Amino acid sequence: MVNENDIKVKRLAGKIDRVLSTRRAAAFGTLRRNPDLKWRQTAAGIAELAAKQGRILTAAAALVKSGGRLVYATCSFVRAENQDVVTAFLAAHPQFQVLPANEALGATAHRARYGRITCNCIRSITAATVFFAAVLVRKT
Repeated sequence: MVNENDIKVKRLAGKIDRVLSTRRAAAFGTLRRNPDLKWRQTAAGIAELAAKQGRILTAAAALVKSGGRLVYATCSFVRAENQDVVTAFLAAHPQFQVLPANEALGATAHRARYGRITCNCIRSITAATVFFAAVLVRKT
């Protein structure tokens, strides 16, 4: 496993066009297969995961060059792990902005192929999977 303190990663700071930031979420996307999960997961646990996700997103952002894209993705439908992480990140990193989902995916095909678009993010909930993604662009 590599982290932001790895010398090879530090050498890449501000040099990468596209970065994907994802990590394990609260796993609510697996409720169909694991219905007991809704009783095992706590609000404190979700808050802890969201904080970790925010730190990982911040570390990944350091790699993105000007004009580059940072994609934040989870397999969760929990707002605290999705929109709230993105909102907090944008508040702390004004050099980034959300790229509207229809621009990131194409104006005509995104709804049918990638699920419902909300808050300029991609959110897809099907019987088999849950997916959330936000595309962030570094302005400077």
